Amino acid sequence: MQTTQFMQSPFAVLSLIAAPAILTNAASTLALSTINRMFRTRDRMHELLKESDTKDLPETEKAHLLEQVNRVERQAVLLLRALHAIYVALGAFAAATLVTLLAEGLAPLWGDSWFRAMAGFGVALGLLGVGGLVLGSVKLFNATRMSIENIRIEATLIRRRQSPANAGTSEEVGAISVTKHRLNSLSRQSAPSETVL
Repeated sequence: MQTTQFMQSPFAVLSLIAAPAILTNAASTLALSTINRMFRTRDRMHELLKESDTKDLPETEKAHLLEQVNRVERQAVLLLRALHAIYVALGAFAAATLVTLLAEGLAPLWGDSWFRAMAGFGVALGLLGVGGLVLGSVKLFNATRMSIENIRIEATLIRRRQSPANAGTSEEVGAISVTKHRLNSLSRQSAPSETVL
């Protein structure tokens, strides 16, 4: 399809505008969900802070409390970096929509070369947005896996506390060790670098 024919088709231009607009809405929803998860992580850290004020905690409880604090902190870092990537995607999709509108509005004045340049710039912005969305989703997936591992560890500890006769069984101790090993491996794999989006 020629550029002039493309500019004369309102449905073609509408499809170019609708795609980044829909992705912008998706990124906004994902950002809102991530912010809510960060708020829950903050509340959990406040609960752990209150527990740490208890003076008569045994050594085993103190060690378990420190492990929980470390896990919640790592999860918060993952959520923050996911939010950074989602914000980049949100800005890229919004910019792609604006560039598409400018390309269509000014193409009759500035010609086909302007339209092609702006269209290419819009595609580049769209690819950047998709990359940020995918990166943010991966970070969120890792944070979710960490939450599941946290639940497994705490569930195993609760069962051990509620069953004194089975507190020292090798099966439960082994289950806790394996789960902690998986959690540590996940933390190392998802540990973000200093340079972020």
